[in-house]
Amino acid sequence: MTRASLTVDPAARVGPVDRRLFGSFVEHMGRCVHTGIFEPGHPAADERGFRADVLDLIRELGPSMIRYPGGNFVSGYRWEDGVGPVAERPRRLDLAWHAVEPNTFGTDEFVAWCRAAAVEPMLAVNLGTRGVQEAVDLLEYCNHPGGTRLSDQRRANGSPDPHDVRVWCLGNEMDGPWQIGHRSAAEYGALAGRTARAMKMLDPRIELVACGSSNSGMPTFGAWEATVLEHCYDAVDHVSLHSYYDPTGKSVGEFLAGAADLDRAIDAVVATADHVGARLRSRRRLGVSVDEWNVWYYSAWDPEAVAEWREAGPLIEDTYDDVDATMVASLLVTLLRHADRVHLACLAQLVNVIAPIRTEPGGRAWKQSIFEPFAAIAGAARGDVLDVRPRVATYESESGDVPLVDATATYDEASGAVALVLVNRSTEPAEVAVDARALGLATFDVRLDPVSWRLVRPGPAAPPGS
Repeated sequence: MTRASLTVDPAARVGPVDRRLFGSFVEHMGRCVHTGIFEPGHPAADERGFRADVLDLIRELGPSMIRYPGGNFVSGYRWEDGVGPVAERPRRLDLAWHAVEPNTFGTDEFVAWCRAAAVEPMLAVNLGTRGVQEAVDLLEYCNHPGGTRLSDQRRANGSPDPHDVRVWCLGNEMDGPWQIGHRSAAEYGALAGRTARAMKMLDPRIELVACGSSNSGMPTFGAWEATVLEHCYDAVDHVSLHSYYDPTGKSVGEFLAGAADLDRAIDAVVATADHVGARLRSRRRLGVSVDEWNVWYYSAWDPEAVAEWREAGPLIEDTYDDVDATMVASLLVTLLRHADRVHLACLAQLVNVIAPIRTEPGGRAWKQSIFEPFAAIAGAARGDVLDVRPRVATYESESGDVPLVDATATYDEASGAVALVLVNRSTEPAEVAVDARALGLATFDVRLDPVSWRLVRPGPAAPPGS
C-alpha cells in the first residue's frame, strides 16, 4: 500500500482556471475532419454535413476551444481554397500527410461547426509557405464587419456577421525540419514579429501564439524560444509547447513519469520567456500555450507506409487503455498546476486521430478511455487552482524523482465547490489522507486502485470567514 497525505488550503492559490486550458484540436489529417466531424450523407449528418452523433459526444467531452486547421497541415494550406462555393473549390495535394485535400470543409464550415459544438475557434495561419499578407487577409476575412473586398466575400459566402476569432497561432512547429517551410529561429522569429504586428494593426483585440518547441527533446529546446522571442516578444501573447508521450517499450512508471517531463518543460519555457522579457525591460508576461498534448504510440507509426495519394485515409488511430487514461489525467493535473502561466491547451486531436472519440464511416461513433478523465476534470474544474503538494514517496525515472501520487485541486469561492484530482502512479493501491479543514471540511481518506486516477468532490466548502 502506498500512503500519501496532502492539504487543501484556499489560501494557496496558483491562479484562476482559464476554461481555454480544456481545448482540443482538429486538423486536416487522416479522418479527423472527413468521416470524423464532417460526413455529408451520413445518417446522423445535418444539412451542413456535421455529424450530430459526434457533436453530442463533443458536448459531453466539454472542450472549450478548438485549434484548426493544423498542425503540420497548415504550413502548406491556402485558406482561400476552403471558402466559397464548394463545387468551385480546388482539390490539392497535402504534402504534410501525403493526402489529397478536397477542401469541402474550410474556415466558414469550421466556425459554423464551432458554434454548433459550443466551442471557441482558434485558428492557425500558414507561416511555412506564406507570410504576412496572407495572414492579414485571413484575419480580415474572418473578423472585419464588412465594406472591404475580403469581409464582403465572407458575407457573400453566407456569414454576414464576423467570425470574431480571438486566438491565432503564428504557424506550427517551425523548429521541426519535417515542417513545410521550416525556418531557423531567427528567420521564424522575425517573420512572426512582422506578422503579429500587422495582424494587431487590423484587430488589436486578438491574442497571438508564437511557435515554441515542437517537443522538449528537440536539440534547440530553450535556445529556440530565446531567439524567437527576441524578435516578437512585444507583439505576441503566448508561446507554444507541444508534448506527446509514447508508452511503447516503457514500464508503467516510466511512462507515467512523462507528466513530470511536461512539468519541467513548462517551467523551462516560462523561465526562458521571462529571461527575454527582463532583457528587453518589458513589463509583459507571456503565457504558455500547450496547444498539442496527448498519449501517442508514435514509435509504432511508419510515416512512409502510405505510398499512394489518398483522401481521408486512416492515420494514427490509436486505441487507448486505462493506463493511457491515467496518463491523460496526470497531464491535466500538470496543466492545472501551472494555471498562473498556462492559459491555453489543446488535447490533440479530437476525433479519430489519437483521439478520445472514434467513428466508423457511415457508422457509429464511440468514446475511448481517455474521454472520461478529460470530460470529468473539464466539467469539475472551476474557480481557482490550489497548490496541492502530496507528501509521498518518489521513484527514479528519466525525468528525475517522481512522486508516486500526484494531485491538484480547484476551489470556486462563489459556490464553495471543491474538486480534487488524484493520480496513483504506483502499481500498488494508494491511500491518501486529505486535510481539508481550511475549507471547513473534515479530514478524509481516499483509496486509489493501482495505476489509476480519481476525481473527488467532497461537497461545498464553508463560506469564507465562517
